[in-house]
Amino acid sequence: MNTPVIAGIGMVPFRSPRSSNATYDQLAAEAVQHALRDAGMVYDDVQQVYASYVYGDSTSGQRALYPLGRTGVPIVNVNNNCSSGATALYLAWQAVAAGAVECVLVVGFEQMNPGAIDTVFGDRPSPLEPFNERVVERYPESADLPPALRLFGAAAAEYQETYGASDELFAEVRVKASRHAIDNPNAIFRKELSVEDVLKSPRLFLNLTRLQACPPSTGAAAVLVCSAAWGARRQLSRPVTVLGMALGTDSDASFDGRMTALVGAAMSARVARSAYELAGRGPQDAQVVELHDCFAPAEVIFGEAIGLCPEGESEQFVSDRQNTYGGRIVVNPSGGLLSKGHPLGATGVAQCVELVHQLRGTAGTRQVPGASTAIQHNVGLGGAAVVGVYAA
Repeated sequence: MNTPVIAGIGMVPFRSPRSSNATYDQLAAEAVQHALRDAGMVYDDVQQVYASYVYGDSTSGQRALYPLGRTGVPIVNVNNNCSSGATALYLAWQAVAAGAVECVLVVGFEQMNPGAIDTVFGDRPSPLEPFNERVVERYPESADLPPALRLFGAAAAEYQETYGASDELFAEVRVKASRHAIDNPNAIFRKELSVEDVLKSPRLFLNLTRLQACPPSTGAAAVLVCSAAWGARRQLSRPVTVLGMALGTDSDASFDGRMTALVGAAMSARVARSAYELAGRGPQDAQVVELHDCFAPAEVIFGEAIGLCPEGESEQFVSDRQNTYGGRIVVNPSGGLLSKGHPLGATGVAQCVELVHQLRGTAGTRQVPGASTAIQHNVGLGGAAVVGVYAA
C-alpha cells in the first residue's frame, strides 16, 4: 500500500440557509481554491475528484468544478446521506493507498433549505422505511415526525432507560459544543449556552429538545489526498498521514431491536474496530476526535460505540469533563455538528479539515495541546459509517 497523506485543506464558513445567498457551486469552488492554495497546487495537478452532497441534482460535482478547469479529470458524485463527505474521503484514501492515483481532490458541499430534514421523494419507497417502521411500532405518536428526529429521539430515550442517564447529560454535551465553537470562525452558533438554556428549549420528541438538534446548514469543505511519495516530491511542508480508514453499512445487528443500534451504534462500533486495527492505533492513543453529533445524544451513543468510554459510563465521563480541554480526549473542538453546523455533504470533509488543523498545530485558540493522533467518525442513516485515524 501507498501511504496517503492530507496535502491541503480548505473550507468556507458554515451558515444557516436563511443567512447565506451563496449557491452550492460558488461555495464548493471557493473551498477547493483554499485547499489548492494550502497545498501549493493547481487544479491541473488533480488526477481524480470525489464530490459529496445529498440535496442536489446529478453531476452537481461537475457543475461546481468546471469553472476551475475542464481538465477531463474523472469526477465521481457521492451521496451516502450524512456520511457522504467521509465516504468520499474513504474512496480517495482507498484510491491513493491502492496506487491507482497519486493526487485526489475531495470536495463536499450542501445548499440546504430551512427546517428539519424530511423525505424528498414521496412517490416511492423511502430508504429509511425499515428504520422508521421499528420506531413507529414502539412510538406510534412519532409517525408524522421527520425521520432523524424520530430515530434519535427514540435512541436517546432508550439510552436513558437502559443506563439511568439524566437529561442533564445530553444538555452538558450541548453546552460543551457551544463552548468549543466560540473560537471557531467557521461555526454557525458561537454563543455559549447553559444547561438551563438547553433543557428549557422546546421539546421536539420525548426528551429531545430543540437546542439538542443540529441546524440545517449551507457550506463546503475540500481536502487534497495524496501519496506520501508524491508529497515528498512536491516538498509538502505539513502533510498529515491517514493511518487507516474503514467504511461499513448496516448488518443484522442494526435491527436487533435496540434503538441505539438502529441509528448506527452497532455499525459504528464494527467500523471503528476495523479502522483501529488497520491504523495500529485507537482511542487510547488519540488526543482529539471529530464525532458525528447531529443530536446531543448522538455524541453519547457514538462516543461509547467507538470506544471513547465504556458503554453506559458517559454520565461520569462527561461530568468529569473528560471530553473537553484538560480531559482525556477533546471531542469536537470545532463545535461539532451541533454548533458548527451540518451541511450534509460537507460535514465529513469539514471534520477532516479540523483534525488536520489540530495535528498541524494551526487551530489557534481551539488548539488541543500535544495533538498527534486524531479520530474521525461520520454516520449516515440508512446507513453508512466511516471511521478514520490520522497522525501528525
